[in-house]
Amino acid sequence: MDASAVPQFRNGGPVAAAQSFGAGKRGPREGAKAMVDVTAGQGAGSPAGFSFTDLKTAVLRGDIALALGILTILVVLILPLPSLVLDLFLAISITLSILILMTALFIQAPLEFSSFPTILLISTMLRLSLNLASTRLILSRGHEGTDAAGHVIEAFGNFVMGGNFVIGIIVFAILVTVNFVVITKGSGRIAEVAARFHLDSMPGKQMAIDADLSAGLIDEKVAKVRRKELEDESGFFGAMDGASKFVRGDAVAGLLVVFINIIGGIIIGVAQQGLGFAEAARTYTTLTVGDGLVTQVPALIVSTAAGLLVSKAGVTGAADKALMKQFSGYPQALGLSAAVMLVLALLPGIPTLPFLALGGGAAALALKARKQKEVIKAEEAAAAAAPAAAATAAAAEEPISAALKIDDLKIELGYALLPLVNAPDGTDRLTDQIKALRRSLAIEMGFVMPSVRILDNVQLEANTYIIKIKEVDAGSGKIWPSQFMVMDPGGNQVAVPGIHTTEPTFGLPATWVDAGLKEEATLKGYTVVDAATVLSTHLTELLKANMSDLLSYGEVQKLLKELPKEQSELVKDIVPTQITISGIQRVLQLLLSERISIRDLSTILEGIADALAFSRNPATIVEHVRARLARQICAQNTSPMGYLPLIALSAKWEQAFAESLIGQGEERSLAMQPSRLSEFMTATRDAFERAAREGESPVLVTSAAIRPFVRSLVERFRAQTTVLSQAEIHPRARLKTVGSV
Repeated sequence: MDASAVPQFRNGGPVAAAQSFGAGKRGPREGAKAMVDVTAGQGAGSPAGFSFTDLKTAVLRGDIALALGILTILVVLILPLPSLVLDLFLAISITLSILILMTALFIQAPLEFSSFPTILLISTMLRLSLNLASTRLILSRGHEGTDAAGHVIEAFGNFVMGGNFVIGIIVFAILVTVNFVVITKGSGRIAEVAARFHLDSMPGKQMAIDADLSAGLIDEKVAKVRRKELEDESGFFGAMDGASKFVRGDAVAGLLVVFINIIGGIIIGVAQQGLGFAEAARTYTTLTVGDGLVTQVPALIVSTAAGLLVSKAGVTGAADKALMKQFSGYPQALGLSAAVMLVLALLPGIPTLPFLALGGGAAALALKARKQKEVIKAEEAAAAAAPAAAATAAAAEEPISAALKIDDLKIELGYALLPLVNAPDGTDRLTDQIKALRRSLAIEMGFVMPSVRILDNVQLEANTYIIKIKEVDAGSGKIWPSQFMVMDPGGNQVAVPGIHTTEPTFGLPATWVDAGLKEEATLKGYTVVDAATVLSTHLTELLKANMSDLLSYGEVQKLLKELPKEQSELVKDIVPTQITISGIQRVLQLLLSERISIRDLSTILEGIADALAFSRNPATIVEHVRARLARQICAQNTSPMGYLPLIALSAKWEQAFAESLIGQGEERSLAMQPSRLSEFMTATRDAFERAAREGESPVLVTSAAIRPFVRSLVERFRAQTTVLSQAEIHPRARLKTVGSV
């Protein structure tokens, strides 16, 4: 609901109150008429200005109805109840307990009944208050007969006891024992262990959610939902751990109430009411045991519901479907059970018909389950064989010209790495991460990465992989699927036993360790990643470094076709009269080569249109477009503290580069002495290393005239370094100079 909205209620609340009580904003006649209408709807003893409609509305509101219900329970603890009203409340208690049990049976997951601890407290308080009310009636009117505390208690007492109060006491004791010792104790233990385990596992589950979010497998919205589910689950099992104590206390209170009622009733009946001992014992025992049964039966039902709820754990679905699915999953178990029951039916002295019927039913279920399992296996086999058959048929009909096709991206795996794409448990983590990577790059760089072809290569070593771009090796490495790579964030070798190696992406020292040492490495503060993440990270960096080569003519055409209608008109104005699609492709490739996102294609096209007025050279056009993208470029390089760290090129080097430029206009080139170039490289490397030791990742800032030449030189020894011109610094960017060259 909108925060600025004012609540309006049709039958109650501010609007209704103003209409019922106030005639202050009406004329005298309207106010009198309103008062007459209100008075006409109320009883003779009702206060002026309050109608029956207002009372009905207040009761129908859920929050007020719940509050009235709780207050009624508390009132029952204090005030005596007539036997007729007590019968009504006992019926409500039994109905509520059955409703709770049915809900626990039909819910799909425990969290769907997260209000169970609150309901458990309310139902327990209701039973205890009725216990007290019935005790008051039994002790005060028990001498009048077995209907003194109402017909519900009398019916339970007579039906269960069958005229023998000893039988009633034994049955009641057994019910209390089953509830207290078996169900309540077991479900309480399950809730206690579940609460502790959920609390202990919360940090790991939260880290898993963060890892999936960082890898791009889920978005922020899904991560928020999963974190909320984790918090709700932990809170639910913690509340269930405490709520189980309500049922335990209820059982103890039931025992005490029965003992007090029997002893106290006999004393009152004999000493005060003049009854004989046998008559007093029979009457008060019948009433007390009937009262105990009326209380313990709902308590037993609610305890069973609590046990079903906490024991459901990881089972998803309604209880009947979950149980039948798991029982029918093993037809041999049903078959053996049927055989045992049929053998028992043949033994002398054992009733044949029950065991024969049950054995036959189990055998029929076993046959049905076996047939269903065979059908499912056949369907799965057919589904798995269909792609293979299609691939075989396609390969058989593949023309020779298909061999000329080049894969833009290809990953070749050694045979030991096949579990990354075809794990025994059915997971495909590498493929999932590549899908997430394509989505992430599309959002970050505005470029849809080509599909990646993954295949095995028996000529490679078992744990080796090779990444190829346009059929040319771009990178390789060794990974172990069942182990984890551990790295020290400081760049040092880790102090954990394993296979020492070098991280393939950034060349840092790393160690492959067994899964059992993962927790130890994490506690020591090391970075721990799995094999699929190592490979996908390597692929990510190679893609970013070679993105300009992967932007094809067809991809540029697709990007231009998907532009909004307004921007499509701009494309029609400049293509092909002023620039070709190939020219736009070259501009975009130059931007991608310096890791500038082309997602804001509209602004890029506007910059191209402006630059075409004075130049057709793609390099010159790119410099103009970069100035138009100043806000984006500065934001891309802004530090977490909110400022843009930079290293400025000194006036000495600015002049040296300017004097080393030869040629005119767009034909200029850099002609600097090799010794000066070496001196510049050393000075630049030292400046950036000093900044890195201070925790900064700065950009190099030069004048616009020499930026392309400085960049072409810097990328030879620091490919990741961003070189900006002064025209690309956005006016609102916060700057921090961390050094100079």
